Amino acid sequence: MTASPSPATFSAAGPGWRAWLVWSVGVAAYMLAVVNRSSLSAVGVDAAERFSADAATLSMFAVVQLAVYGGMQIPVGLLLDRYGARPIMTIGMLLMAIGQLTMALSPSVGVAILARALLGAGDAAIFPGVLRLVATWFPATRGPLMGQLSALAGQTGQLLALAPLAALLHATTWSITFGSIAGLCVLFSILVFALIRNRPPGRAADVTVDPGTGATSVVRSSIDTGVGIRAAWAHPGTRLAFWSHFTSPFAGTAFILLWGVPFLTAGEGLSHAQAAGVTSLFVFIGMAFSPIMGELSRRIPTMRSRVLVLPAIATQLVVWLVVICWPGPAPLWLLYGLAVALALGGPASMIAFDHARTHNPAHRLSTATGITNVGGFLAALVAVFAIGLALDLQGAGTPATYRLDAFRLAFLTQVPLWLLGWVFIVIERRKTRVFVGIDPPRTRRAER
Repeated sequence: MTASPSPATFSAAGPGWRAWLVWSVGVAAYMLAVVNRSSLSAVGVDAAERFSADAATLSMFAVVQLAVYGGMQIPVGLLLDRYGARPIMTIGMLLMAIGQLTMALSPSVGVAILARALLGAGDAAIFPGVLRLVATWFPATRGPLMGQLSALAGQTGQLLALAPLAALLHATTWSITFGSIAGLCVLFSILVFALIRNRPPGRAADVTVDPGTGATSVVRSSIDTGVGIRAAWAHPGTRLAFWSHFTSPFAGTAFILLWGVPFLTAGEGLSHAQAAGVTSLFVFIGMAFSPIMGELSRRIPTMRSRVLVLPAIATQLVVWLVVICWPGPAPLWLLYGLAVALALGGPASMIAFDHARTHNPAHRLSTATGITNVGGFLAALVAVFAIGLALDLQGAGTPATYRLDAFRLAFLTQVPLWLLGWVFIVIERRKTRVFVGIDPPRTRRAER
């Protein structure tokens, strides 16, 4: 075996071609995972017609997928620690292939929901696996940048899941469309297994290297249990991270994952091309604002919530209310404005992980990150299902009965989630600032 690269090699020449090859294959697999994750976003109306599903049942496709994705994060972390990224990502791609093939051939709603559960399980393995490859193949100092680049590159998969997927479906058949995605997943499972390696040659364990000092540390993906979880939640900074991630991205997730295209086409009367333009802008704005908010978060660490997170939440709420209250169908420029407002939620939600990292020791970081991640999935689950249930209760739960006024009332179910999250962000922000000594405690507490 060849010797592992020294810290000097890392700092002088940077990662070698193997590192970039491994990363490129991993990111391409993540892009396909995002395509799988978002594959119902552009064909929600077609899915409802194929399965004769009402809105609440259709929302269960996304709810089950998100629930399995979130629930698999801890098991995936444990498996990554034991076996490394290569086998776990390969299995993830195969699970998604089975899920999409099942969706292509599914004769009933129950089978289709099972297919989405398989997709969620497979998807859960990919991005954590990519982050592990970044940690083991690149110097520690490049980790944050490579993580951001991985996320940005992967999100282009949403663009592929919008207009191109809908066009393929309308040009061919349901079985051909989803069967084709299944075939791509099989191909990428082969590429992942053939080209990705857990670690550079010469290393016996998954470790990350500090090129300045030569120090190595073992890469850990799993979260602690028991005492670690209680200790992480006890810190107000972790709770601030949870509520920040709970409140910022759920509206955009519900919009882009399931309800956006039906609302824009069946509700607002846009063509499929116009709806694709609105949803594509959502993706582009999210990608553009991610590095901007990341840099601002780095520069104003004590003002992140007040200057970045809360304004992003307020913008989403205000623009949605304007769209909902607009007399008649909203003009196209306003719907583009809605896409921009909702897109702010994704970059703002990443600030939650800055809170988790800032306020927790290294040995508890994965625990705090896991707790934070739960917030976003929980809110998205509630929002997706509440919108579908509200449509059904108004008698507008199928494509034939979709109405603009019903969509407007259904989207109002998001308001309590925004208000709940806003209140707890303000509360936990105050507690965090007092806890770390930025603000003095209130007089009554000080006297006690």
